Amino acid sequence: MGNINSAGLRDAVMKTLSPRADRELGGRLEAEAHRLLDELERQGQPAELRDGFTEPYSAALHCRLLGIPTDDWRQLMAGIDVAFLTSPVPFEGSTPNWYKDLGYMLGKLNADPAPTEGLLGRFARLRAERADLEDDELLATVALSLFGAGAVSTSSFLLHAIIALAQRPELAERLRQEPALIGRAVDELLRYNLSIGDALPRIALADVQVGEVLVRQGELVLVLIEGANYDPAVFPDPERIDFDRPENPHLAFGAGRHFCPASALGRTHAEIALQVLVERLPGLRLALPADQLAWRPGFIKRLPERLPVVW
Repeated sequence: MGNINSAGLRDAVMKTLSPRADRELGGRLEAEAHRLLDELERQGQPAELRDGFTEPYSAALHCRLLGIPTDDWRQLMAGIDVAFLTSPVPFEGSTPNWYKDLGYMLGKLNADPAPTEGLLGRFARLRAERADLEDDELLATVALSLFGAGAVSTSSFLLHAIIALAQRPELAERLRQEPALIGRAVDELLRYNLSIGDALPRIALADVQVGEVLVRQGELVLVLIEGANYDPAVFPDPERIDFDRPENPHLAFGAGRHFCPASALGRTHAEIALQVLVERLPGLRLALPADQLAWRPGFIKRLPERLPVVW
């Protein structure tokens, strides 16, 4: 958001990230969720939900937000697989991967005719109106970053939410019986979610006392923000998923100046996907023991490589 604000792009980005900016968005997301489940049911069970549902569903949303072809989702998601590695050493594929995906966004931004839809369309119009806005690489970087951060975050949340519901069929049944509960349910699943992978690396700028630990200036700190969502002083019985919590001040979207600008969009995306899932697949459950799920190592998000389910 720093680059976005300094370049005067905040309004364009915030309008793109608001569900109100696209009156057809909810209907399109619901249709996409049903289309993907139609295909999974056609193929038969067990079905693999990461490749067959959560990633294409999340990517479809972000392709629409940016104004790029939905059919290109797999190419862009493959780029995230490399871009979001948290390797302790440089690796050969990182630089060409970045420029490959940046080149894709530049090509779409500079296409003839110019883009008219989504964020790239907004950027093209701004560029025509403002003489100072000539940095095409900055515009493409903003678009690419928003796709990466948005698609991986929304997809990973859905994976964790599905695992939680598949292991607690009584909660999924309640959502089927009480569809108006979906907003509170998503907030509670956001609180319960533990999708940050290798934590957030930060360097202490001064000596800081944290509980009984003195963090000295210059030391590396790995911050697990999600740990705060399990604070029993704020969330009674934090290990339990409780759709009836009277207050839920979770930090899934951050806080303060780091609050996620797409929080409303993320909630809309999750509510529609989970409601369609519990309605269409009432017997949804994991196709293998939960402890047999293989989790991706060295990645910014904690993801199962595959999520096989039956129903």
